[in-house]
Order: sequence, then C-alpha cells, then structure tokens
Amino acid sequence: MIVADGLTKRYGDKTAVDGVSFTVQPGKVTGFLGPNGAGKSTTMRMIVGLDTPTAGRVTLDGRDYRSLRSPLTEVGILLDAKAVHTGRSAQNHLRAMAATHGIPRSRVDEVIEITGLQSVAKRRAGKFSLGMGQRLGIAAALLGDPRTLILDEPVNGLDPEGVRWVRQFVRAQAASGRTVLLSSHLMSEMALTADHVIVLGRGRVLADASIADLVSAWTRSAVTVRSPRAGELAQLVTGPDVTVTSAEAGLLDITGTTAAAVGEIAAQHQIPLHELTPRSGSLEDAYLALTEGSVEYRTQGAAS
Repeated sequence: MIVADGLTKRYGDKTAVDGVSFTVQPGKVTGFLGPNGAGKSTTMRMIVGLDTPTAGRVTLDGRDYRSLRSPLTEVGILLDAKAVHTGRSAQNHLRAMAATHGIPRSRVDEVIEITGLQSVAKRRAGKFSLGMGQRLGIAAALLGDPRTLILDEPVNGLDPEGVRWVRQFVRAQAASGRTVLLSSHLMSEMALTADHVIVLGRGRVLADASIADLVSAWTRSAVTVRSPRAGELAQLVTGPDVTVTSAEAGLLDITGTTAAAVGEIAAQHQIPLHELTPRSGSLEDAYLALTEGSVEYRTQGAAS
C-alpha cells in the first residue's frame, strides 16, 4: 500500500503540499482528485522519488521508492506519456526499459497485446496520437507486472472504447489485489471506476472517503415533479427541511424529502402526477461543492 505521513513540499515561500496524510489500500481503485494547483502532481512525484519532501514521508509497502532494488517490478507509473524517445518504435522503447530490469522480451510482447498496440508496435513513438501515446505509457507501467499502479490522467486523449478499456483494466487490476492510484479530471469516469477518493485542495486533504460517503455528505437528493396542480402540491409538501422551487408552470424541484413521500401526499389529496423522478447527487456535484473555496484559477462568470 501507499502511505503518506505529514507529506509537505515547499518551493521557496510557496507551499505546494501541506502536511498531507493518507493511505492507498490494495484491492480497490483509489481516485486522486483536486483542482489545478491542488498539489496532486507534486504528491505523485514525491511518491515515486522525483521530488524530495520538505517534511514528512511517503512509503510503498513500508519502503521509500528510492530504496527499491527493482522499481519496475514493484511500481508501475504513468505520469507523463510523452516521456519517450520519439525516434524509437514503441516496441524498442519497451525493450530498452525491460533491459534495465532483466525483464524478458516476451513480457514486452504481452504488454503490447494487453494495451492494443500490436498494429503500431513498430511505428516510431514520435508519430503516435495522444491516445496511442497514453496506451504506450500504460504498457510501460505494466512492464514489470507490478503490485502497485500509479496512473495520472490515463484516459487523456483516448476514444470512448479506450476509456472503457482503461476503466475495465484498472478495476481488474484492483480486483486481483493490486494497489491502484488513479488521477483524473473526468468526474463521470471516476464515478464509474473508483471505489474510494482522496481530494486535495490548496495542498491539503479535503476528503478521504468512499464515493458513496462523499456524495452523501456533500450533496442533497431531490425530486422532480410535474403536475397540473403543482402549486397546491408545493404548499402541501413544504416544511422546515423541505425546499420547493419551480422553473416553469407545473414543474417542481423538491429537496429535503423523498419521491415516495411526495407520491403519498399527492395520492392522499388525489393530485395527479405526470412525473415523479428522484435525483441523487453525483460525484461531480460533491467535488464542486467540496472544492469551491480551493480553486486557484476560476473562469470569469463561473457559478460561485
């Protein structure tokens, strides 16, 4: 597992990561979220020894990454898919990496097949599309069949089929007992892929919870109702903890109660319903609410 304890990184008078502590457990996909400038990339770089912490430490199965005798066989990393020799073919790039750890060429062929690179394996990496570059980066991360995977934006540039493949792949890796840390800005995809999320904001941990718990804590469920007697129904359901709004005639948006409760009130008063739709909060809703005060760069006119 990955354990960060009081992890801190300062650049001059700027604190990029501020006393971060968390544990990434094996057997599940852990999402790593946060706005731009939150400290995610710096934290991931410290995990794999590319940056030295100013204070605190981070370990992989109790050891510092720099002390690992065979890093590729213990930790698979995708931080920058462009970090390849552009003049080499994908196959030769992977063979060169494998040679540094005594990994057989047969494993290179295996990861090329796993990542769907067979048809372009002999093409120069510098000619790859963004999506193919991502697949090559994932292939490199898999090369040593590691027990831990750290993937930064692995679906960047992939088509829908590739996105689905990454989702299924990382879930299968976690199901086999591996530790998977996955960073992404795609909330809808993270909701389908991750079991647990760690959210950073301005260098600090804002949340460390299952997706279900995060959504429950930071969103409210709602009910959409359409009725020719919407005004009457609104008066009947309104209460101390219930809020009713209406964007158009005959349409109600109700929070603080359930669809079943609204339906029962309507039935008791013989109010016809043309629609009764419960709506649950999403991971995106929870993320935006949680990080609202931690966004470093805000688009002009964005909702507050």
